[in-house]
Amino acid sequence: MQSEGQNDHEPSAARGASALAVEAPPWTWSWLRWQPGEGWTLFWIGTIHAFAILGLILFPLPGWGIFAGAYALMWLGGLGTTVGYHRTLAHRSLRLHPSVEFVLIALAIFNGSGSPATWTANHRLHHARADKEGDVSSPRTGGFWWSHLRWLWQSEQGSVPRWAPDLDTGFYRFWTRWQILILTLSFLVGLPFGWAAFFWLGAIRLVFSLHAQCFVNSIAHMRKGIAAGEDSSQNLFWLAPVHAFQGENWHGNHHARPGSARLGWTWKQVDVGWWVIVGLEKAGLATEVKRHRVARVAESTR
Repeated sequence: MQSEGQNDHEPSAARGASALAVEAPPWTWSWLRWQPGEGWTLFWIGTIHAFAILGLILFPLPGWGIFAGAYALMWLGGLGTTVGYHRTLAHRSLRLHPSVEFVLIALAIFNGSGSPATWTANHRLHHARADKEGDVSSPRTGGFWWSHLRWLWQSEQGSVPRWAPDLDTGFYRFWTRWQILILTLSFLVGLPFGWAAFFWLGAIRLVFSLHAQCFVNSIAHMRKGIAAGEDSSQNLFWLAPVHAFQGENWHGNHHARPGSARLGWTWKQVDVGWWVIVGLEKAGLATEVKRHRVARVAESTR
């Protein structure tokens, strides 16, 4: 057996190599390595991509009815993320009636956005350390693919008790426990309507929705010509159709005024999520809507 003090005599080069391996940043890892507990995330992302590719090969033209159904599910899920997760839970820019919040959370999970508590914790951590050390998804540290996808299973996720203690309750833990069942239903939702619907309403929709959200973490934080430590967020007008014009593409505006419930600041910056909030407010289903006066609108195209 090795004596207790034998490691003290290990060659310094070997110890250095061992330390380097332990301290290597996760964006230098193999794509197939994950943080403890995040193997399920990698499995899910790999599965929906594999089925999406197969579906596009077998059914490249599914018909207008199936395409419209997939788009409708994506649109509703996008509202769940932008209005329910982002503006309501992460930034508390408004307060929703409990029934509306319940529906929007279900839609967001059905669209692949994950549990509300973890999503909120990661987003608040991102804003607290945007483009600095500790940011869970900064392209400045790990590059495009890190910020776009890899951080989802290779970054240490934000602590819910620290970053989202208001969501560390039984109601939100309920969603964490049931998200696998909801995602399974989301993956299989089209099966009763045939194989083309199975692929398009399931995996293809989920992959499109995933990348639409991921563009906010990657491309929307890759503004060029800025100094270290300067805000890298930017508005991207061409990303609006990808987000069904729901407002998330106005990311420069959002980082300038993160507490505002409105992401598009002018009539030219279409923000359907804001229109939905105004409608809910008029119906008495949304209150405490935060509106911020802005002296200067961030550039809408860069």
